[in-house]
Amino acid sequence: MTIYAENILLCIAIPLAVCLLFVRGEARRFVAAFLLGMGMCLLSAYISGFLNLITGMGENDTAIFVSPVVEEILKLCPLVFFLVVFEPKGRNLTMIAVAIGAGFATFENCCYILTIGAESLAYIMIRGMAVGVMHIESIFALSIWLVLAKRLKAFSFATVLGSLALATTFHAIYNLLVSRPGVTSVIAYILPPFTAVLMFFLYRMIPKRLLRTE
Repeated sequence: MTIYAENILLCIAIPLAVCLLFVRGEARRFVAAFLLGMGMCLLSAYISGFLNLITGMGENDTAIFVSPVVEEILKLCPLVFFLVVFEPKGRNLTMIAVAIGAGFATFENCCYILTIGAESLAYIMIRGMAVGVMHIESIFALSIWLVLAKRLKAFSFATVLGSLALATTFHAIYNLLVSRPGVTSVIAYILPPFTAVLMFFLYRMIPKRLLRTE
């Protein structure tokens, strides 16, 4: 089934863009980052589709070997830009990261549902708690690592590249596991929510002074 992702993006983005006129502070930053995440999702689909076309890898191989790299890079780029240019407080950066991931996951899930339908509530819920959560936690983990690196005077290109490699590997492992039905798919569906719970408790354990970049 063919969908027009650009039209879907406009339909969702216009009300959110109007919200920017009426909100201030953190709420405005969150909505703007959410919109940016949706835009990055559409751009990543363009790039992955183009690479799939010119390489002839096939959809499954593209999802495992190409899409994780493209998607994590595009989610990371605005985050690094925001960190370097505006030098926000650590918790502001993590909020931006969560918004980008949520926007990315929301738009991807909307397109997915329109493609395959939403008859199976159980499957749709599993997807929301799996791939949707995975997009948020990967960029959230990146933001925490970048904040800690900047706080500890270890922020560099190698740091960014290393954190990106970890996020991409996690993403690729999920795509690899979910590509096969059976036990591996079940493991893939459990992995993101389990990791999210683990990250929540680890985040609570980080001293607040380390989450300040100023």
